[in-house]
Amino acid sequence: MKQPAPTRRTALMTLATAALGLGIAGTSADDFANALRKGGVVVLLRHATTTTGVGDPPEFKLEQCSTQRNLSVEGRVQAQNIGAWFKRQKLRPSAVKSSAWCRCKDTADLAFGSHQVWTALNSTFNDRVPQPNEIETLKAALGKVAPGKFEVWVSHGVNARALTGEQPAMGEAFLMGADGKLFLRKAF
Repeated sequence: MKQPAPTRRTALMTLATAALGLGIAGTSADDFANALRKGGVVVLLRHATTTTGVGDPPEFKLEQCSTQRNLSVEGRVQAQNIGAWFKRQKLRPSAVKSSAWCRCKDTADLAFGSHQVWTALNSTFNDRVPQPNEIETLKAALGKVAPGKFEVWVSHGVNARALTGEQPAMGEAFLMGADGKLFLRKAF
């Protein structure tokens, strides 16, 4: 997917990156990869592209993928392309954590080969807002990623917005530091 044109937000993220002492300018793919190599960061990835609609059908069951909104054919390819980008960059996450929703688990598996379900990443769409303790759990975990390592967290748009104040597109990644601030973003 084509990178968006530079915006005021991009300029602010560049300044935030410099302020974090990462020494990375801009938001190119190289900048994203270099930040991952330095580590101490989390890739907050919204699941890949899904079938039509938003949220899940009212009768959905978490343990039954067939009742949920799932990845589209394009989304499955997108997830594979995400994994291919990480492989080309020779980047391997120290952990891949996922929401229990099938679209997130499938994104994680297609991109990285495996995942660990972490309920703090579960969708809160029907509740509209994540519970404060979930956001605090996520923020606390951001500060526990060691330098030289990074984690991938596959979640939902509503959760990413609650954590960062920004709405990611499906398959878009936010790079976050230990302070909980979003400082780079990448569309795959």
